[in-house]
Amino acid sequence: MKFAFLIHPLEARDMVKKYPLLKPLPDRAIESLALAIKPKVVAHVTGIESPDGHKTEGYFVGVPLTPRQFMELPKETVYRKLVGAVEAAREAGAEIVGLGAFTSVFDDGGITLQKRTGMAITTGNSYTVATAIEGTLDACDRVGIDRKQAVLAVVGATGSIGRACAEVMSPEFGRTILIGRDLAKTEVVAESIPGSVATINMSDLVEADVVVTVTSSDSDLILPEHIKQGAIICDVARPRDVSVRVAKERPDVLVIEGGVIDVPGNVEFNFQFGFPPKTAYACMSETFMLAMEDRRESFSLGKTVTAEQVKETWEMANRLGFKLAGYRSFERAVGDDEIERVKMARQTVSAAVGG
Repeated sequence: MKFAFLIHPLEARDMVKKYPLLKPLPDRAIESLALAIKPKVVAHVTGIESPDGHKTEGYFVGVPLTPRQFMELPKETVYRKLVGAVEAAREAGAEIVGLGAFTSVFDDGGITLQKRTGMAITTGNSYTVATAIEGTLDACDRVGIDRKQAVLAVVGATGSIGRACAEVMSPEFGRTILIGRDLAKTEVVAESIPGSVATINMSDLVEADVVVTVTSSDSDLILPEHIKQGAIICDVARPRDVSVRVAKERPDVLVIEGGVIDVPGNVEFNFQFGFPPKTAYACMSETFMLAMEDRRESFSLGKTVTAEQVKETWEMANRLGFKLAGYRSFERAVGDDEIERVKMARQTVSAAVGG
C-alpha cells in the first residue's frame, strides 16, 4: 500500500528555496505569507523494496509552517494545515501517514489528527527510539566506551519514552542515573530498574559517559558545562534538549539525534533533506515499513512509546532490511572525523587518569 509522510520547513529561509521571490522579506513576513499556501505533495518516493519482495511507494507532503509557527499559532490554525495535508495525502492514494519533525510533537502527537481525518497515523517514535538506542550503543563501541564500566544517564526518565530507553539500555551499563523533574516519581522508576539511582539535578550529568535525553521541555536543558569529556549524548527530544552551544563549544563530545537509516531497494526520494542517497530518518522508515507490510494502523500515536513497541520495530526492520547507516546531529549526517575526535578525547582522559 502507499504511504505519505508530512514534512515542513525548519526555518523561514527554507521556503525561499521553493519560492525565490520571498528572499528579500524578513522571516516573520515569509511565515505570514506562507499561511496562504495549501499543503501539497512535493515529492513522489519510489523503489522501496525488501530483500524478500515487500514493496511500497508514497509521497512527501509539504506543510508550510515553521517550528515557531507550530508553537505560536492558534491550535485550530495549525490543525487546518495538518488536516489539509492528510487530505492531500489521501487524494494521492496514501493509506497511512507518517508525521515528521514538529507535526509529530504538536499538541497530542497525532491523536486528534487521526480522529479528525480517520487516516492511519504514525509519529514514527517507536523506531526513532529503537534507532536512537542502537545508534548510541554502536557509537559507544566506535569511540571506545566499555559499557559495563560506564555510566548511563537518562534525562526525562519519568516519561514513557525515557522509561522505555532506560528499561532497554540500563542492562548494558555499569550504572544508570535517572533524571526527572519530580524526585518522588523518578524514584518510583528507579525502583523498577536495577542498578539505577534517581535525581533531579542536571549537574549530575557530569558523571555520565552516555546520556539519552527525551524530555518535553521547550528550552535548552543540557549545556556545555553539564557534560563529561568524551561523552556521547543522544537527544531524542523535540524541541531539542541539547543546546546548540554544545556543538560549538564542546568538540570533544558526540551529540547524535538518532539514526540515519539505510532504506532497502533502489529508493528514489526525489527530495533533498541533507542525508546521503538512499538513507532516511527513522520516523520516515517506520512509516515505510508499516506500508510495506500493509498495516493500516496508527502504530506510534500520542506521546507514549513502550519498550515492546521499540522491540517490535527493531524486529520489523530486521525482517524488511532496514539498517543503521550512521548518525545524525543537528539535522545533518555525522562524519567519521567527529567520531575520531571524541575517541581521541576519551583516550586523553584515560591517559591522564592512568598517569
